[in-house]
Amino acid sequence: MDLAEFSGRLNDRLDHDVYADVDASANGLQVGPTDAAVEHAAFAVDGAAATVREAAAVGADVLVVHHGFVWGGLDRVTGPEYDRIASCVDADVALYVSHLPLDGHDEFGNAAGLASFLGCEECVPFGEYDGVTIGQRARLSSPWSVGGLRDRLDELDTGGRPVRTLEFGPETIEDVAIVTGSGADWIREAADAGVDALVTGEGKQKAYHEARAAGVTVFLAGHYATETFGVRRLERLVADWGIETTYVDHPTGL
Repeated sequence: MDLAEFSGRLNDRLDHDVYADVDASANGLQVGPTDAAVEHAAFAVDGAAATVREAAAVGADVLVVHHGFVWGGLDRVTGPEYDRIASCVDADVALYVSHLPLDGHDEFGNAAGLASFLGCEECVPFGEYDGVTIGQRARLSSPWSVGGLRDRLDELDTGGRPVRTLEFGPETIEDVAIVTGSGADWIREAADAGVDALVTGEGKQKAYHEARAAGVTVFLAGHYATETFGVRRLERLVADWGIETTYVDHPTGL
C-alpha cells in the first residue's frame, strides 16, 4: 500500500472533511511522498523529533500521531519547525496526523476509547466546538464513587502524575461527560447536560470556580494519558489491513 492510499483510507474513516474548517491542525499526511510504500506504521500521541526517531528505530515507514507539526499554517521552516521536519526527512519516515477528528470520532476517538475504559454505555456526542463535537457523554454501566473513578483513571499512563479532582458534584457518579486533552472549557456544557462529572486531561485556573458554581466534579487525568486511546485504536485498524504496527509510548506526565 502506498502513502496516498494509506492516508486516503484513514481520512475517510475519520471523517476528516467534517472537521476541515474548524481544526487548526493540518490533518492528514503532513510529511512524506505520496508514492512511498507503507509496510510498517508506528503510532504515537505526539509528533516530535523523539517519537520520529523511535519510529525510525523500529523500521516504520510512517508515524501516525494525534498532535502533528503544522498548526494554522507554516510560514517558515526554521528553528524547531526545521528540526521536526528534518527528523522525518532524514529518517525517511512520513508523518500522518489526526487531531480533532481523533478526539470526537464515535468509534476510533479518544473520548470513545476513554468511555469504554471507564465501562460506559449509552454514549452520545458531546463537546460542541464550532459546529462539530469532540467528546462523549455517557452513563456508567454501574455507579462509581469519586474515589473509585479516580482510582480507575490512575491506571492510565500518567507518567507518575496523580489524577487531580475538583470534587463539587454528587458523591455517586452515574453520568459523565468526556473531553480528552484540554477540555476544562466544557464544564458549563457538562452541567447543562445534567452529568455528575467531567473527565478531561488538564485544567485552567478558572476551572475550580466554574466546577464549584456548576456543582460538577472534574477529573484532570492528564492531557497525554487521556489521548492515547485514539492512536491505539487506529493501530488495531491498520494492523487489520495487513500492515506491521508499533506503538511508541512517550508519556509527558502532563
